[in-house]
Amino acid sequence: MSIAAPPYPPARSLLAGKTVLVTAAAGTGIGFATAKRCVEEGALVTISDLHERRLEEAAEQLTKLSGRRPPTALCDVTVEEQVQRMFAVAVAATGHLDVLVNNAGLGGTANVADMTDEQWLRVLDVTLNATFRCTRAALRHMIPRRSGVIVNNASVLGWRAQAGQAHYAAAKAGVMALTRCAALEAAEAGVRVNAVSPSLAMHPYLHKTTSKELLAELVAREAMGRAAEPWEVANVIVFLASDYSSYMTGEIVSVSSQHP
Repeated sequence: MSIAAPPYPPARSLLAGKTVLVTAAAGTGIGFATAKRCVEEGALVTISDLHERRLEEAAEQLTKLSGRRPPTALCDVTVEEQVQRMFAVAVAATGHLDVLVNNAGLGGTANVADMTDEQWLRVLDVTLNATFRCTRAALRHMIPRRSGVIVNNASVLGWRAQAGQAHYAAAKAGVMALTRCAALEAAEAGVRVNAVSPSLAMHPYLHKTTSKELLAELVAREAMGRAAEPWEVANVIVFLASDYSSYMTGEIVSVSSQHP
């Protein structure tokens, strides 16, 4: 049995006047859905991505939505110099940064016995190391201001085992640990750090990178009999970015309907 997704919810000005930077925000996945929801909720959003054409297309869509073109930053988050330029673009556009959403990540499928060093290191560099680089840059901006929020994108695989996903699961578990430790360090300055942990959000890119058989198996594990819409994950990210979650830090919020 599959329970249909609810109607797309109306905006409620949860981020009115806030400035937000979203990494890996081009395309059709959680990143773009998050950027779109942040714009709808009243934020001035800077979007970044590695892919120039998709980044431009995402900016055009957001411009149509708000009537204001978002600042954009082409960035490979595995390169520190490019991360610094991305933050410079975001801060120059608004004077400060209220929210960072770390969405960049890379998956893949390989059993441990067959996995190469290159496969292991590439997934960890994009998914974990880049989250560290961006979190470090954000904290250096937010802690002196004594204000700010970071929301990381983890995964239920940080908790649950899945064959062929050791590198991705290890990276996402690392994102969870980074979130908790950074939250403790930043709390005294009034800066909050949390993460979402989605199980399965369906979008066209996922169909290109995952077999139909595996997608069907993953959907079957969901209590609602369907994958999440990317905007359903984005809604939780917006909540964590907003003042409605003011007492939450160091938390990993599962966005999932998985059952054993």
